[in-house]
Amino acid sequence: MTSPTVSTEVPESEKRWFVKSKQGPLLMRRCGAWATELSLVVLSSLVPAGLGWAVNRVAEPVPLNPMVGATTEAIASALAIPIHNRSERVTPLTNLFWSGAVIAPFFVVGWQLYLLAKTGQTTPKRWFEIKVVAAGVQAPGWRRAILRELAGKGTLPMGLAYLTWHLTGAYPSLAVLGGLAGAVLLGDFLFVRFSRLRRTGHDALADTFVVDALSGEASAESAFTTGGIGEDAAIAAIVLSPEKQTKFNLWGWMREHPGLTLSIVTISGMAAVLGTFVGTQVYIQSQANFRQLKEQDNNLFLALVSKLSRTSGSPQERSIAISALGSMSDPRAVPFLVELIAQEKNPAVLDAIQQSLVTAGPIALPNLRQMNQALKNDRVSMSFGGSQQEKQLVALRLQATQKAIAKILKVRSSELDNPDLSHTDLGQNTTGSASFTLVLENTDLSGIRLRSAILHHANFKNARFYGPGKDGRLGTFDDLISDLSGSDFSEVNLNGALLGPATIRRSNFFKANLNKARMANAIAVGSNFSSAQLLGADLQQADLKEASFTGAELGTANLSGANLQKARMSRVNAEGALFEGANLIQSNWQGANLSGANFAGANLQNADLSLAQLTDASLRNAQLQNANLRNADLTFADLRGANLSDADFKGAKLTASTPSQVNQFLQVPPNVAKSDRLKGVDFNFVKNLDVYQINYICAQGGIYDKCPQ
Repeated sequence: MTSPTVSTEVPESEKRWFVKSKQGPLLMRRCGAWATELSLVVLSSLVPAGLGWAVNRVAEPVPLNPMVGATTEAIASALAIPIHNRSERVTPLTNLFWSGAVIAPFFVVGWQLYLLAKTGQTTPKRWFEIKVVAAGVQAPGWRRAILRELAGKGTLPMGLAYLTWHLTGAYPSLAVLGGLAGAVLLGDFLFVRFSRLRRTGHDALADTFVVDALSGEASAESAFTTGGIGEDAAIAAIVLSPEKQTKFNLWGWMREHPGLTLSIVTISGMAAVLGTFVGTQVYIQSQANFRQLKEQDNNLFLALVSKLSRTSGSPQERSIAISALGSMSDPRAVPFLVELIAQEKNPAVLDAIQQSLVTAGPIALPNLRQMNQALKNDRVSMSFGGSQQEKQLVALRLQATQKAIAKILKVRSSELDNPDLSHTDLGQNTTGSASFTLVLENTDLSGIRLRSAILHHANFKNARFYGPGKDGRLGTFDDLISDLSGSDFSEVNLNGALLGPATIRRSNFFKANLNKARMANAIAVGSNFSSAQLLGADLQQADLKEASFTGAELGTANLSGANLQKARMSRVNAEGALFEGANLIQSNWQGANLSGANFAGANLQNADLSLAQLTDASLRNAQLQNANLRNADLTFADLRGANLSDADFKGAKLTASTPSQVNQFLQVPPNVAKSDRLKGVDFNFVKNLDVYQINYICAQGGIYDKCPQ
């Protein structure tokens, strides 16, 4: 049987870059099939993810599925995407859909790989009438399919783009990563220009070809096909028998060189024995030294504990022993010292214990937190009964834990690793010798957890609750974001503090000082900011749904893009504040001072603005459908482009001029300055307009069906 012969000399006039069919050129069909394959994988995840998000509206949520959480964190970590809520709770149905969003892409990819390995066509390739073949065979098989799709199209090009993204300093810009990925994929495709067999990079890696499924043609005319496979496949099918290479025979070499072989074996054996002996001796000695040191530490620890157990020892002796315990590396020292707080009665010794725990550093925080919680419960119990002496003793012990925690946070802040101080009592105490006030000015508390903590009257001026992680960049996955949800921050000083996207759900900031605080993207759903000072605060894009700002000072604060749906804003002073593009649906602004505030593009549907001062405010392009503007002062307010359908203007003041000639309908009021603030504004669907308001609207160029043409 003779081997097939194929002429490799193809006339230039007959060479083609692609083969045409009823669906178009082969090149375009390949691109279409690739885009469709990618879309199927993406949609298999996006569709259940979208359904899960849509049904995540029901009460009684459950913890997020750990598999979904781990997958989310892995993706966010790889792409440097920050996660603001790491303890999300969702509905059971959402968990089901989101789990499907994680699993479905694997099924889609696996099924398409199976089809490609067995038939040479994925579902999209069948739609576009193209086929992947290997030289001399029709179906590429599992090895080639995995090499072509997972390695050639995925791991290698995406890995190269990702590595370049990190090494060139373009991290964490996702736009640059996308551009690099596109460039690498384009380079993989353009490899065909430099390939003798007209193959892309992933086809060359897997030794496959892409042909027309019907004609079998690849990159040349059908005249150059063999057995239904294109010219390139036919060329690759000619396999020349490689020259046989002489393999190295170790046994033969040893027989030819017996003396050298014996010397090598002898020297190797001696070296192995000597190395084993030396290594064994070193290991034995190191273990002996370790045991000796361990025994010395244990004896010292027991001696110090024995000394502290004696009640007859003087406070000075006990303080010296406590200081020695705090400097030990023994893991039993810190728990022992913390337990000693609950037994000690001498204030001087309690002070020595807290100083010793500060020396131990952040490793003492978990034990201090537990003791703090226990003593807090004791103090609550004492309020229902107990002698004054017992109450004072509990207060002194609680103060010892508070001081130790405060000093560790202040002095050892650079060593903190997302400490958890949830449910701790660090609030102010002004009773006698047990008085305590938490002062952490200019302290880095990034990543700290203070859920449901008591922090009233604390001083966090210019403190930082948001910072970069190990990569040193803000806005990436490893950002240190504090969780302050449910905590009591009443009358706390947070002037100039950086909270960033911190989670502060349902926290209490009553009368807190938040002037110039930076809280952009903060999650403060349901929090209480009543009577708080927020002058010049940055709350851009913050989630403040159902939050309460009753009586708060918001002058010049920036709440652009914030979510204030159903927020209670009555009697706030927000002169000159920015609410551009904010979601203010069903918010309550009764009696608020909003003079000069900017509500451009804001959504105020069903908002209650009755009795509000909106003098010189900008409401351009705002959504005011069904808004309540009864008795509001809209003097010089800019309403151009606003949607006022069904807004209630009963008693609303549109001008500072005194009404005159009100009995003469559609007469221009005297002494009214002309402006463009109402020009072109449609008042036809506004409710409860009176004669004077209509006269003024018509005079200012507003649209109303009773205005003279």
